Amino acid sequence: MDPVSVGLLVALAGGVAGEVGRQAWAGLGALVRRPFGRGGEQAPAVSSGEAELTRLAADPEDQARAQALSTALAVRAAVDEDFRVLLAVWQEQAASVRAGGGAVTNVVSGGTQNGPVLQGRDFTHTSFTAAAAPPAPSGGAGRSAADPTR
Repeated sequence: MDPVSVGLLVALAGGVAGEVGRQAWAGLGALVRRPFGRGGEQAPAVSSGEAELTRLAADPEDQARAQALSTALAVRAAVDEDFRVLLAVWQEQAASVRAGGGAVTNVVSGGTQNGPVLQGRDFTHTSFTAAAAPPAPSGGAGRSAADPTR
């Protein structure tokens, strides 16, 4: 089983993808809160992932916390077959949050652009500033031979 992507965990914890992302995050929370194994089995001495999930929710952009959660999920999946199966199902469903596999398609249309054009994917907590456009030159600029008053 592939480990859960750190990027996916950060994205879900940060609230991307609207309602679909919130549902995927809630589903992961419900999954890690499930008891280990089948009813009568004793829980192994590994993290359920709940503490790591809570830490990442408190600081959704922390890559180290996301990596800790990914590791906890992988370890739990290795020792709890029921969890491994359910985590694989969750991963398939959560893949819809990152539809496109990271592909970026940007289209710029409408003629000449009068400012910078930024292309990318998943911009969050970002602000862009640009200097004001310089004033139009005065004097001979804009005059034509057909209309000397202009």
